[in-house]
Amino acid sequence: MSTDPLSALGALPGVPEAVDAVRQAVDKVYGHRVMRRRSDEVASEAALRGARGSAALAGADWPLEEVRRRSDFTADEQARTVGAALRLTAEAGQLLGIWRRSPMQALARLHLVAAGGVADDATVGRPRLAGEPVDEPLVDAAELDLPEPFEVTARLDGLAALLVSGTAAPALVVAAVVHGELLSLRPFGSFNGPVARAAERVVLVGSGLDPKSICPAEVGYAELGTAAYLGALEGYASGTPEGMAVWIGHCGRALELGVRESVAVCEAMQRGAA
Repeated sequence: MSTDPLSALGALPGVPEAVDAVRQAVDKVYGHRVMRRRSDEVASEAALRGARGSAALAGADWPLEEVRRRSDFTADEQARTVGAALRLTAEAGQLLGIWRRSPMQALARLHLVAAGGVADDATVGRPRLAGEPVDEPLVDAAELDLPEPFEVTARLDGLAALLVSGTAAPALVVAAVVHGELLSLRPFGSFNGPVARAAERVVLVGSGLDPKSICPAEVGYAELGTAAYLGALEGYASGTPEGMAVWIGHCGRALELGVRESVAVCEAMQRGAA
């Protein structure tokens, strides 16, 4: 048995092509002349748009300008969802060191940041226990089985061990697996979707594929739509090679669309329109 099971996923049909397409797209935005002078501004705008996309998938589909102008994110459930996405996007870049040493500790921190004091303190920052409910309407719509807590713990421990030991798998594959595993396991009582997408962002930044965090895959997921997102997730949850390839390909397309968004931001800055 391979000691690097993630690397085998990189050879699934269609996955090498997805990896190559993502790399070419990322190289394009990093090579843009605006990035030489205004990369921090591009990163800030990518973070805002990524947070908006992640919140949209979680049921709070606000216009970008509404997200930009608001300062109070406590008024109602949608506002709290947007606030959680914004906090997670800001936190993701601060967790690279912790992620490399202890992915579980980083995930606990992400959930704590997402919850922002909304969830009961006893459930925040730790995997759910037997009998504890899970509030994840989007994933529930896919009618995926909810794994029991003992399975969640075992699979998270296995994933963490793989990540710490290292893998030769392309960054897109690793990020897609982290995202898909967290979303299908739903280890926390709340905010699993936003946490899963933030963890994907951590992987993409830490892998060196997107070191400046300017490629918001969340934008792409929102643009592709929830039906496609859940359909691809069902493929991941099936565990079949075909299903895994569909999920990885979906993640790749989302990342390409996120890159396209940042290229558009660069073009606007170059024209003086942003």
